[in-house]
Amino acid sequence: MMDTVLLAGFGGQGVMFLGKVLAYSGMLAGREVCWIPSYGPEMRGGTANCSVILATDEIHSPVVEMADTGIVLNQPSYDKFLPRIKPGGALVVNNSIVDLGRGRRDIDLISLPAAEMANDLGNPALANMVSLGALLSKLKMIDLAGVEKALAAIMGEKRPDMLEINLSAIQQGMKI
Repeated sequence: MMDTVLLAGFGGQGVMFLGKVLAYSGMLAGREVCWIPSYGPEMRGGTANCSVILATDEIHSPVVEMADTGIVLNQPSYDKFLPRIKPGGALVVNNSIVDLGRGRRDIDLISLPAAEMANDLGNPALANMVSLGALLSKLKMIDLAGVEKALAAIMGEKRPDMLEINLSAIQQGMKI
């Protein structure tokens, strides 16, 4: 069994952190994991994306040509990665800043106002976690409990104040 996930957005939207959370969740669950980051030429404001593979068996290639699922947080990422979701897959889209256009009918397009939801929680940087909450039901290899463990391990000692707000954002996304 395997989950392949593409995550993309502007630099500063927490795309790499999101990938790390998924990868760490998989590691804590005893899964085989591959996390490959890709940064644009700019640090903040440029594009950033990463792929995450979570599997029960050995991963033979880190390349994700077509993914089972994904999250896109901006228009350039939507335009680039929409065609790279497998038919029958799922894509979470931050419709706060993405025009869906015609989309695709062969995937589950989960459109949510992630930026507005994050603002309502008091922190615009939480759009990534809101989107993760919306994606969780589509993943086979990890669940909310695994993500909670990963966040606690990643943020627990360094940023315990941010742990609860991140979990709240994920739970808001799960409502979608």
